[in-house]
Amino acid sequence: MLREWERCPRHLLVSERSNFQLERSRHGVAVRGHPFNYRVSFLIPECGALPVKLKSVIKNFGKYYLVKDLPLHEFVNHDFINIFIKKGAFYALSYNTKIDQDNTAAVLPTGKLILSVDKDTYEELGLQGQPSRYSGKKVMRYIVTIDLTDASFLPDTKKHKRVLWALKENMPLKFDFLLAWHSTDVEVSTAMSYFSKLKMKEYEPNITSSILRDLHCPVLQNSELQGKPEESCSAHELFDWLGAVYNNVDCNNHSYSFISTYCCPQPSAVLSQAYMCTVTGFILPEKIHHLMDHLCQYFDEPKLAQWVSLTVHGFADSPVSWKESEHGFHKSGENLYNFVIFNNQDYWLQMAVGTNDDCPP
Repeated sequence: MLREWERCPRHLLVSERSNFQLERSRHGVAVRGHPFNYRVSFLIPECGALPVKLKSVIKNFGKYYLVKDLPLHEFVNHDFINIFIKKGAFYALSYNTKIDQDNTAAVLPTGKLILSVDKDTYEELGLQGQPSRYSGKKVMRYIVTIDLTDASFLPDTKKHKRVLWALKENMPLKFDFLLAWHSTDVEVSTAMSYFSKLKMKEYEPNITSSILRDLHCPVLQNSELQGKPEESCSAHELFDWLGAVYNNVDCNNHSYSFISTYCCPQPSAVLSQAYMCTVTGFILPEKIHHLMDHLCQYFDEPKLAQWVSLTVHGFADSPVSWKESEHGFHKSGENLYNFVIFNNQDYWLQMAVGTNDDCPP
């Protein structure tokens, strides 16, 4: 029985209901607290063409950069801290590293440098850290957190000298990094010239869209998060259905189908059309929040649709999921969230993680 249980990893889905106009609404906290995002998708029922404002928003998601062989000690350089950490929100994530096999690193917009390293690297590095929560009885991975904004991390202090020595001389770790920066005061491309001495390539997010015809869609009631028998579907049922739609799974199947037996949950309605758009890249929470604001404004004028959805996927091999919560891969590395935005400004928020993750905030 225990072996059978181990084959079925835990998946956690947290769902809540609120309204964007409430002072205690947590929608901003959820978006800003999820720093590393690679895919954003939205679905607009009964829509055949994207409004001009929404089209402009997704076209201006901003550039991101891939820097090759970036030494970690660059992040503890005070020129870097003064340019990026103190004047905006800086995001960095090691690229093509596997969280359960390789050393990985990230810089959070809060100014924290997070290292997830194997036991040998940790012992040689010489910096204080904590055992990974997902190492098991025999600790094979450690998490090191360096606060670049700490008052005791000033130039020439003992703490700064120790970290600089560890990362530059004792254990000169290098990674390929995805980088992006959000600032309202300084031109991003100008600031990014800081890394021009290294191999750096500029990218823009990739945008794909399609119009779905005659789509069977669950019936929702904004006040019924758990659904109501024969009247409306639950948030969990919608979450599964969205996964099928975004992955082009046919939801009109039968029990004898060899490919999929999944069907649209009931009760359902048939949409004559629906607009689906997906943006992939290294996408900042600030851009996602801006998109969400415009999806809320979509209902400023009367629409046939009663709701729209916004789904955001985090990187499977990021060392964190929400805020500084340690993230592990286990079997799939999922960490994602979904908003269902209703035409009266109510919303459902769904946050999902896998086995090696804390409960979302």
